[in-house]
Amino acid sequence: MGKVKIKKSDVWIDMTPMSDVMVLLLTFFMLTSTFVKNEPVKVVTPGSVSEIKVPEKNVLNILVDKKGQVFMSMDNQAQMLDVLAGMTGQFGVALTGEQQKRFQKDPMWGVSMDKLSAYLNLEDTQRSEELKNQGIPTDSIDGKKSEFQMWVDQAFNVNSDIKLAIKADENTPYKIIKKVMSELQDMSKNRYYLITSYKKQEGE
Repeated sequence: MGKVKIKKSDVWIDMTPMSDVMVLLLTFFMLTSTFVKNEPVKVVTPGSVSEIKVPEKNVLNILVDKKGQVFMSMDNQAQMLDVLAGMTGQFGVALTGEQQKRFQKDPMWGVSMDKLSAYLNLEDTQRSEELKNQGIPTDSIDGKKSEFQMWVDQAFNVNSDIKLAIKADENTPYKIIKKVMSELQDMSKNRYYLITSYKKQEGE
């Protein structure tokens, strides 16, 4: 007796709904994600049980590495240029349009004003390497404000609602952190966030 042949039929699955869901998910994550700036100087923050979150907007970030070098960054790039214009005006430093674009594009700044022009003439990779050896001076100029204090002043002149956030390495000497805080206190800036890594309490 001959075998009965079963007719094969192709199975067709409509993938349109799955594609729609994937596009919606991708769009959602793109619109809600916050991109972390690549910091040229890496710090390992100390642990803390505090759950207070640092604001994501209108923040002047002050980074102190373990060698005591001070760097800054802002989330608003347009305001960065206004802050830069205030500083160059005070020090009589002239920057080209290309140098200003490079400053605006950098995720962080931290060079003394007398070296700023030469620093901004370097290529991207060279600036990233050079920045590790620099830092904003915290020593007062002629018994007046330091460059660090002047940058903070300019940031508040541009945006009076800006918040301060200090991020320091866990191996940064305490005297360095105390100096930064003291300079802020001398300016009557007594409210700031300390960025730490969340550490659970024992027993949780």
